[in-house]
Amino acid sequence: MANVLFYIALILIWIMLLYHMFLMQGGYMHFRSFEKVIPEWEKNMKDLPTVSIFIPAHNEEVVIHQTLTAMSRLYYPKELLEVIVINDNSSDRTGEIAQKFADKYPFIRVLETKPPNKGKGKSSALNEALANSTGEIICVYDADNTPESKAVWYLVMGLINDPKAAAMVGKFRVINAAQTWLTRFINIETICFQWMAQGGRWKWFKVATIPGTNFAIRRYIIEGLGGWDVKALAEDTELTIRVYNQGHHIRFFPKAITWEQEPETLGVWWKQRTRWARGNQYVVLKFLKQITTLKRKRIIFDLFYFFFTYFLFFFGVILSNVLFIINLFYDLQLSIGNVAIALWILAFLLFLGEVMITLSIEKNEMNRKNFFYVIFMYFTYSQMWIVLVISSLYQEIKRMIFKEEVKWYKTERFSQSDQGGKKDEKK
Repeated sequence: MANVLFYIALILIWIMLLYHMFLMQGGYMHFRSFEKVIPEWEKNMKDLPTVSIFIPAHNEEVVIHQTLTAMSRLYYPKELLEVIVINDNSSDRTGEIAQKFADKYPFIRVLETKPPNKGKGKSSALNEALANSTGEIICVYDADNTPESKAVWYLVMGLINDPKAAAMVGKFRVINAAQTWLTRFINIETICFQWMAQGGRWKWFKVATIPGTNFAIRRYIIEGLGGWDVKALAEDTELTIRVYNQGHHIRFFPKAITWEQEPETLGVWWKQRTRWARGNQYVVLKFLKQITTLKRKRIIFDLFYFFFTYFLFFFGVILSNVLFIINLFYDLQLSIGNVAIALWILAFLLFLGEVMITLSIEKNEMNRKNFFYVIFMYFTYSQMWIVLVISSLYQEIKRMIFKEEVKWYKTERFSQSDQGGKKDEKK
């Protein structure tokens, strides 16, 4: 019996490892080719659409000044632009700081949420802004983001030149990557997620996932879908499923870049990532129940990917770890002991190779320091995710059983110097 369980664990783990290797190859190919269309696309940037930028903000006084400074520098006709800071039940100086920008820049305004949306979370705040905006294109940025000056320009460019795309997704980089060992891990994770997952899935399957920030979506699409799901903790993934099920596609265009702040302490990281994990688990459980009614086979494939990631893969890892620990104290008579060791070493080398190749895509990331961080990350940060996913799954099932209300958890911010302009200069 122990051998059968161990085989099951190995199969689940290796399916995911080989799939991510496949995605890494696709992501690297996308990196080598995605900019080739830009010279031709630039020619069509004439009759530009109006754009509304939504910035949900709940107690964001630490970062909102930096974010709005970046918004004031955007390379887009200001008469076609409206930046809406959605001040959602803040008890600090968020509204005051945002209003100073609104007084200075006519295209920036502050929107105070009202019942029933007030204090209900990001999705409710976005729905409030949708009802009080006019742009043909809707862009969303988190309150800690400092987009590069042409980020919105490139998102709109993608939508203009790809009429079948419902949404355009840019990439995000970590602005505080050098602050702590944790932010260094997150920086590596972020780069790999985008280029392995987003780039690879777009290259091979023409599928991309809407993130929580730095994306643009056509107004008539989001209005036709009834706005954002207020019950979803991961409103971005949930929206992705609905967009694809309507027959549209989402394009990953990494020329649009934003810099965002990441958690600098374990406590903040745990709360943020738990919300993400619970949100994705909610999406999987929600749409698996509707799988027979989903219209698009492509998104069914992606749904199974999320199911495999947040359920089967972690089940395989947990099962493997439990058997390994038990075998240390009690001989389970595993018949593939030496083979298992060889496979574990191969898996580690595969992880190391994939990550380092992916890091080579970004300037200054392929270095000796990051090489050692990747090794350390495998034994620490990657293992922390196992515990986190178990905890989040328990919380999400509990919430669904007892029908608990979804609450906004605002990620704690840390004071940073204004680096938005500096990042632009480096590009």
